[in-house]
Amino acid sequence: MAVILWHNPRCSKSRAALGLLQDRGVDVDVRRYLDDAQSLAELQSLQKALGVPAIEMMRVKEPVFKEMNLTTDIPDEALLAAMAAEPKLIERPVIIRGAQAVIGRPPERALDLL
Repeated sequence: MAVILWHNPRCSKSRAALGLLQDRGVDVDVRRYLDDAQSLAELQSLQKALGVPAIEMMRVKEPVFKEMNLTTDIPDEALLAAMAAEPKLIERPVIIRGAQAVIGRPPERALDLL
């Protein structure tokens, strides 16, 4: 089963996760999520796979978090909609295999899905 990596090549953690997977011979389907934005339905599915509140999927220190008047106590649906509208809010890298997913922080978490 292929592993999907929501990847930002400018991010060292994302590059490290990709390298770890490739070094183990894993078939990785790379999705540059900033260029190929996720739909709200995809983000809802990801949240289910991760089993975490939406806020744990977000980069709260991104300037756009504040610019969009987001806070940590906003309901999940509003946070997911914000990530769909502004993909740079999504914490990276995201590694998905089947119905399971992890956020690769640290990058070695990618190996949890193997």
